[in-house]
Amino acid sequence: MIRVMIIDDSIAVRRGFAKLIDKIAGVELLGEASNPVDAIEEFKRVGLPDLFILDIEMPKMDGITFLKKLSEQKAIPVIICSTLVAEGSDAAIDALRYGAVDIIEKPRVNLDAFFSEYQEELTLKIQAAIKAHVRVVQHIEPPVVKYVKDTASLRASKKFAAIGASTGGVQALEKVVSGLKKDHAGVVVTQHMPVGFTASFARRLNQIAPFSYIKEAQNEDTIKDGQVLIAPGGIHMEVYKIGDLYKIRLKDFPKVNSHKPSVTVLFKSIAKTAFANAQGYILTGMGSDGAAGLKMMKDAGSKTFGESEKTAIVYGMPRVAKEMEAVEAELVIDDVAKTINEII
Repeated sequence: MIRVMIIDDSIAVRRGFAKLIDKIAGVELLGEASNPVDAIEEFKRVGLPDLFILDIEMPKMDGITFLKKLSEQKAIPVIICSTLVAEGSDAAIDALRYGAVDIIEKPRVNLDAFFSEYQEELTLKIQAAIKAHVRVVQHIEPPVVKYVKDTASLRASKKFAAIGASTGGVQALEKVVSGLKKDHAGVVVTQHMPVGFTASFARRLNQIAPFSYIKEAQNEDTIKDGQVLIAPGGIHMEVYKIGDLYKIRLKDFPKVNSHKPSVTVLFKSIAKTAFANAQGYILTGMGSDGAAGLKMMKDAGSKTFGESEKTAIVYGMPRVAKEMEAVEAELVIDDVAKTINEII
């Protein structure tokens, strides 16, 4: 039996999740608390759960502080459920940085309607999170870059790298951009994130990347050396070629592999466009998104890589890609930037 603990200062939210959990086969409510401090006392009585559902704003201790402490000591999946999700706040971004496997937007009103209308989706999120094999992670804050980056001199890329990531990707991408050298080949990224988060995430990465200019991608952007483009949440990103330029096309159509943006959509477009001029990387994440697209890239002549199980926070997407023979080689996360730096 999978045991879940709810930590939220709203009794209505705790009751709503309790009713929902009661309907999921093989899952039971271990306990609940209105804040992390009281939850720690509850652990002493009932033990640790297999999954946490955690709010961010709470008395005594906020959810981010608890999540950071937990992720450095115990490998337990956490779903964040907060009103801050709608705002794409720094706190919600931090939740992903510190290892939350999923985030749910908690409405400020009409909670009964929320639990009724989204029962199926919430159930799927809980079931997926339970299967996540998260790791204990020691969080080292990367230094903030303190100089202004020259974007006017960036040149169009002749070759570029494409990265796909999901759960754990926030931490992985911080490592990648921190290791990229000056004038590195252009990089395009699809990271599974909700609408409103990717712009904040791109700004965060831009603050810590020593040599890269990082931004949320816009329609018709050109892929350039020294630049990293992040797919916006809620819309698919493709790459196409016009003349000698590789450019971005944003397209609004249904989810692919349950995601929007989808890594597979990005990789498939590159397989049809860039051939040997692109490299594909599939990093940490649950599920199978990206695997089929990476196989297409490999078959089209691109070099393809998957993150090694040694460093992947969730060895799901890379594992599926490896099983499909879409991956030429596996890399620990520190070697991803090194390999991109070798593109000439």
